[in-house]
Amino acid sequence: MEQRATYMLVVVGAGGVGKSAIVLQLVDNHFVDEYDPSLEHSYTKQLHIDYELCTLDILDIAGQDEYRFQYRSCDGALCVYDMTSRDSFDEVARFRDEVLHAQNTATVPTVLVANKCDLADTKRVVAAREGARLAESWGGCRFLESSAKSRINIDEAFIELVRAIRAAPGHANGGRRRGGRAKSGRSRGCICS
Repeated sequence: MEQRATYMLVVVGAGGVGKSAIVLQLVDNHFVDEYDPSLEHSYTKQLHIDYELCTLDILDIAGQDEYRFQYRSCDGALCVYDMTSRDSFDEVARFRDEVLHAQNTATVPTVLVANKCDLADTKRVVAAREGARLAESWGGCRFLESSAKSRINIDEAFIELVRAIRAAPGHANGGRRRGGRAKSGRSRGCICS
């Protein structure tokens, strides 16, 4: 039986930015226009990433305080904002800081995602260069513009996050091996692949 790496990922950002839509597009290959964000949800997706079968355990907590303790066990964070909302961009760093605080570390493998690029021509209020600058200020993490509705850069966001986890110091093999225990004493970094 093929041994798989399992990556525990958390998707964070302000309400209404499309976190759940991104995850559901990845997992179920369809766009959900109406969604009840009142509960924490976890999803599992298997992907081949760089010739390795990986299991992604994805936690979408919809910003609820009572579930934030689960940040401690994540391997990496997908930080999402809505490019049509200045407030969501201004708040995204706070969500990343909460993950850092929960892990008691200065860095965590991260991908910054500007969602709703299908609306960029008519409703964009956050320029791509602003997102790129923020990602650079986080240690050069990867920045992508996505659309959950049009399925643009959905797989790529998660693939880049796994690559960032693998590239982080102390993550030589990345993830947790199925049936094994998590590596301890790992340092974490926001790595651009």
